[in-house]
Amino acid sequence: MNTVKICLALFIALTLSAYSYADVSIKSDVVYGHKDGLALIYDVLKPDKANGAAIVFMMSGGWYSRWSPPEFASRRFEGMLNAGFTVIPVYHGSAPRYHVPDAYADVSRALRHIKLHAEAHGIDPDRIGVTGGSAGGHLSLMLGLSADEGDSSSADEVMRHDNTVAAVVAYFPPVDLRRIVGPSERFPALNFAPEQAASISPILHADAGDPPTLLIHGDADDLVDIENSVIMHAEFQRKNVVSDFITIPGGGHGFRGEDAQKADAARLEWFKKYLQ
Repeated sequence: MNTVKICLALFIALTLSAYSYADVSIKSDVVYGHKDGLALIYDVLKPDKANGAAIVFMMSGGWYSRWSPPEFASRRFEGMLNAGFTVIPVYHGSAPRYHVPDAYADVSRALRHIKLHAEAHGIDPDRIGVTGGSAGGHLSLMLGLSADEGDSSSADEVMRHDNTVAAVVAYFPPVDLRRIVGPSERFPALNFAPEQAASISPILHADAGDPPTLLIHGDADDLVDIENSVIMHAEFQRKNVVSDFITIPGGGHGFRGEDAQKADAARLEWFKKYLQ
């Protein structure tokens, strides 16, 4: 091992030792499915004083699911873990090999798998929330608005379970993929058949049976315009869905500093209200 690798190993070891995981048990790389010879996974981060509810986090940006060790990933979930929520980061098949419809199919299956194994994970299958930002926000909305009770005739045990959730929080989500589908160098996940876009556009799936949903968006977002959340919230109001919409003044695409603290605090309160 050369000097650079030794220094990197020492840095990682020191970083990990500086962060205590004594109050969180980690079940990593839970396989919820396979495709093309690849395993689809999620992690389960359970605090010692778990309240029985779970928050499923969409690990997705541009519909690309970047993996990181759960010990590192858990830092971003500290507030939710301290509040007693079990946090489940879900990874889906990534662009450019897979596209948005594939990502949604993956996370939908993950929800069914989580419910099937809820007892083993120590969670209540009726107290599961879902959240994410941008592409992860889109997938969160789709899980909330397009759930079903499962296929009782399926030979696949996972697919016989429902994928419903009890609450949703979406940060700066794109909501109408009909507007953006097609060849994209920056977001290759959008390169799929335009006729599929309606089926995975949240704006077209709201109805009165949807779970309580919170939208959080910055008014200076130059990638996913705040109009996405404006029209989504208006649709929720028309369909009598319990919902709220928080604007972060000056907030861009991806919250930092005080903006992140404000958004995360609002998200936590939403889940406390509707999952506890």
